[in-house]
Amino acid sequence: MARFTTISDFARAFRKEDTSGTQTALTFGQSRIEILSGLTVALALVPEAIAFAFVAGVDPLVGLYAAFIVGLITAVFGGRPGMISGATGALAVVMVSLVANHGVQYLFATVVLMGTLQVLAGIFKLGKFIRMVPHPVMLGFVNGLAIVIFLAQMEQFKVTGSDGHNTWMTGTTLYITLGLVAATMAIIWATPKVTKLVPAPLAAIGLVAAAVILFDIPVPRVGDLASVKGGLPQFAIPSVPFNLETLLIIFPYAIILAAIGLIESLLTLNLVGEITRQRGGASKECLAQGSANIVTGFFGGMGGCAMIGQSMINVNSGGRTRLSGIAAAIFLLIFILFASGIIEMIPLAALVGVMFMVVIGTFAWQSIRLMRRIPLSDALVILLVTGVTVAHDLATAVVVGVITSALVYAWNAAAQIQARPHASKTEKGALVYDIHGPLFFGSATHFQEMFDPEHDPDTVILDFQQSRVVDQSALQAIEAVADNYAKAGKTLKLRHLSKDCYRLLRSAGQLMVETNDDPSYRLAVDYDIKLGRIGGH
Repeated sequence: MARFTTISDFARAFRKEDTSGTQTALTFGQSRIEILSGLTVALALVPEAIAFAFVAGVDPLVGLYAAFIVGLITAVFGGRPGMISGATGALAVVMVSLVANHGVQYLFATVVLMGTLQVLAGIFKLGKFIRMVPHPVMLGFVNGLAIVIFLAQMEQFKVTGSDGHNTWMTGTTLYITLGLVAATMAIIWATPKVTKLVPAPLAAIGLVAAAVILFDIPVPRVGDLASVKGGLPQFAIPSVPFNLETLLIIFPYAIILAAIGLIESLLTLNLVGEITRQRGGASKECLAQGSANIVTGFFGGMGGCAMIGQSMINVNSGGRTRLSGIAAAIFLLIFILFASGIIEMIPLAALVGVMFMVVIGTFAWQSIRLMRRIPLSDALVILLVTGVTVAHDLATAVVVGVITSALVYAWNAAAQIQARPHASKTEKGALVYDIHGPLFFGSATHFQEMFDPEHDPDTVILDFQQSRVVDQSALQAIEAVADNYAKAGKTLKLRHLSKDCYRLLRSAGQLMVETNDDPSYRLAVDYDIKLGRIGGH
């Protein structure tokens, strides 16, 4: 985690982008852009935090406090300047049953434990495993998340009836709302063509809100969701019994929440990094997210992680340094403490229009064109991850995508194993099999079927110069082939085994291995196998 010992260290964090080698000078003009970007993000955070608090079954201020605390800490210490974090729907849906069955205090305790697990992930640098997520999974992730963001906005087209139930808008209210949404999107599209002094989303929200307030247009507003007025978050230790029973209740939830939070945060980190041309920061992001959630749990927040929608709003509005994220968090606190009346007058249609533009910008439209040009397996992974993200949750989708991609890779790699026979040039009457392709669990069975001990000559050489022995299944396959040749009374030699393959053979413990291999220069040696014994020459 970053440590600032002086004010100048703190200032340098704003002037430089982390780990990328590029710099963004925090001039007066850039500072203005960063602050206005933060204001835009804060406005978009309010309805999202309230909505996700309702999903989790907690008070709206619990979601707003989480957005403020998580957003502030990750903005200062996170792995990617420009990223925005807060309460998210992916976490909220997991919290529902915990709050319903045990109460909000157990949620706070779970968030603290969730943050602790995320800090441990950062300490042990587990964030680096995000590199193993294939590009088709990333495409499916952004497409699925774009669809999820779009579907989440549909809730804003519902109104509460006299019976207390939500129903779809109809008639004039629906048409006016749709018109305001379209107007917001049009302003966002047109503003950059006119001026770049103000972020386009902020200009759109301001103009549409001014029109609605000035003409008293009857459409739903932020205040119709809930009041955003509140005080400063107060420190409190979660009021739960400190015993094993409590741990057994909260630990499964904490594991799931920590995993979902880190996966969404690290994928968002990669996505923002592609846009801003930054690299690294995965472990740092784990530490920041974990620390933020620990603090949030002690200050009455529902926890959170990176938010791709708000991050895209920030980046597209010009936010490139930590100042934009800090500004967003501070503006959010100002809304809660002093400006709730003004914020509650903003029409939801304006915020929906902003999120619709985020959906358009987030969805990987090029993936549709790529479907015809990429391997069928990659196309299926994109569709699978997209579908699971929409139908279930992000963490499950990514895990399913990675496993599917790994199985496809293993299947394709297994098909590459070949044994090409030819007469030996050094040993008269010997038959040489040139082995090509990796020998591992996926190709082990096919490897054993490629040889004919009954009809091969008395001396057979397996040349592994173009192959690699990978795992225990490969060792078992070699042993099985050796046994078959031994039973036929024939000699089997292994040639050009690499140093690591030799180490695997020795660690198997089932075959006696002797060698005069030179460990410094990795000189190749031949191994003779006869009657289950390997001897070095």
